[in-house]
Amino acid sequence: MPDTILIVDDEPEVRTLLRSGLEAEGFAVVEAGNGAEAEAQLAATPVSLLTLDLKLGGEDGLKLARDLRARRNTPIVMITGKGDPIDRVVGLELGADDYIAKPFLMREVIARVRAVLRRYQPSETAAPADAAPADGPRYAFDGWTLDTLRREVRTPDGMPCDLTTAEFNLLALLVQRPGRVLSRDELMDMLKGHDWTPMDRSIDGLVARLRKKIEPESERPQLVKTVRGVGYVFAGNVKRL
Repeated sequence: MPDTILIVDDEPEVRTLLRSGLEAEGFAVVEAGNGAEAEAQLAATPVSLLTLDLKLGGEDGLKLARDLRARRNTPIVMITGKGDPIDRVVGLELGADDYIAKPFLMREVIARVRAVLRRYQPSETAAPADAAPADGPRYAFDGWTLDTLRREVRTPDGMPCDLTTAEFNLLALLVQRPGRVLSRDELMDMLKGHDWTPMDRSIDGLVARLRKKIEPESERPQLVKTVRGVGYVFAGNVKRL
């Protein structure tokens, strides 16, 4: 079955252009001209990824992205005429996985769509994207194991790794969402209620401390990678045990 892409844009010409290019690459395509149509398409069709215009006529595409991200783990690529760098950052922080400014090259759209889909493609043993640390599954990544029930992390040689509560909760959140870019605000929101103060903005410091314990070279991280201007992504090969 081909991946289905939902195009959400209030300009019919843009939808036609995107549909033509995506279908030529083997994707199935459905369309929506506003938020209500997008919700209806998502309810009726299993969608692998959606492209979303920032403006949607009088509607706010950023609000739609935020609402969708709160309820779904569907990848979002923003395609919009607003080229201000601030719009790009806000869009990514509110849940978009990538951002393309109009006018665009169809080749770039295809490349970015494929790249985002690869990041979301689960392995046979991948964890559900919204699984909570208390659910109890165990994970393996790059020789390490993480047990969310026992709240235990072991190194590749089987030794326990001494993590603080905040470090463990952060690692569990990242491991359960491999390949998904998480903004600093998203991480803080997810960590609320897990030994995290909402006013604490030191996610970067927490990541740095975690890296020193799980990365062979914390200055050149291979597991918890920085996405400049956005946040972090877990790049390890995760399997659910």
